[in-house]
Amino acid sequence: MKQIISIVSKFVVPPKTIERSKKEIADIAFSLVEKEIKKYSEAIGLEFGGSFAKGTWLSKDADIDIFIKFKKNTSEEKFKKISQKIGFDSLKKYSPYVRFSQHPYVEAKIKNTKINVVPCYDVKIGEWKSAADRSSFHTEFMKKSLTLKMKNEVRVLKTFLKSNKIYGAEIAKQGFSGYISEVLIFEFGSFENLIKSISKIKENQIIGKTSRSFDTSIVVIDPIDSNRNLAAAISNENIGKFILISRAFKNKPSLGFFKNKKPRIANKFWNNLLVIKFDFKARSPDIIWGQIKRATSTISTQLELGGFTVLRSKSYTDQQKEAYLFFFLESIKISQVYQKKGPEFFREDSSHSFISKNLRNAELVWVGDERKIISLEKRIHTDAINFLKEFLKKNLQTGIPKGLQNDFKKGFKISIGNKALSKSIKEEAAELISVDGTLIHFN
Repeated sequence: MKQIISIVSKFVVPPKTIERSKKEIADIAFSLVEKEIKKYSEAIGLEFGGSFAKGTWLSKDADIDIFIKFKKNTSEEKFKKISQKIGFDSLKKYSPYVRFSQHPYVEAKIKNTKINVVPCYDVKIGEWKSAADRSSFHTEFMKKSLTLKMKNEVRVLKTFLKSNKIYGAEIAKQGFSGYISEVLIFEFGSFENLIKSISKIKENQIIGKTSRSFDTSIVVIDPIDSNRNLAAAISNENIGKFILISRAFKNKPSLGFFKNKKPRIANKFWNNLLVIKFDFKARSPDIIWGQIKRATSTISTQLELGGFTVLRSKSYTDQQKEAYLFFFLESIKISQVYQKKGPEFFREDSSHSFISKNLRNAELVWVGDERKIISLEKRIHTDAINFLKEFLKKNLQTGIPKGLQNDFKKGFKISIGNKALSKSIKEEAAELISVDGTLIHFN
């Protein structure tokens, strides 16, 4: 393992030329924002944050985070309005746009490097007014706590997570953030120690120090806020993948864990894939991702209630105008009849009511071996497409998140399989009918 980590360590550190180029871009952006904040008495400071400030960035995709500090008595309305004005005015030459977290912030690109201008309040530790207020404390803590070797170990970990597609805090991914990567190396000291520890981690195990209990698969405590569980933002799927690939890497280390593995697609299941496509009015990527994830969850529930077994589901958007909801079903067509279990025959009133009702409406009624009254019911829909079309036509307000209802009213398409999908969308859909690339490491 040591040999593999040593090899990886050499190519994850950005070359000096890229480091100089990134610093030049950062300095340009910083000076532009610095010039603008002087116009507002509410803005009292400016500093770099994120992986660039902490020296844990990867050369291919390092963003530059610039935090504007506001007086803590600044109203939320001014906080949002002034920070956006500063962001847009300072980066006007670079086509700025708004992104959303807890509060909106401004993003732009200078020479393919993302610049994030983020507002935060100038508060004491623990007196948080916004989610971004912790960021300067994170930066200060990691700059002080991570040695140069540990910073490079963070880069190794990030590469490991990215290669296995579980890196990224955005709602679309729900993976491991850059800051969690830093916290994990801080807690375990090295990438090797982390892998060995995660390989044998127990359910609900706490990493860090806290007096609180949390109900997540694993718990990762923020070193500067013992009441905050960083792992709460990571999906169970991604936590599971991290544990499994850590075990696989510990047992059989190889450079393959730091390269993307292609999933193994089971093409015979394309006809079990239900696809809903619709166009949406432009909005923040964070908002549309949240909406389509909720829609996917709601529709999965409705399909299950209709008798269709949903094996897996996912959503995807190009973040511009198209969105897709994918459902991998056990079967697109189901039986016209199904068994419905009623009350036990010892329960006089409820069993009498169940029998009376179902003698009129059910196909058959009988006494089952489990002491329950059973009825055989007839389904209205046995085809998933017809079921969904009628459901969305009649139940749009309850079946789809409010923010998407107008988009759905303008039209949507429901299809089976991959024939109507472009190459890139087909790749997204194929994940549902593939052996996960993470698990292929066990071969």
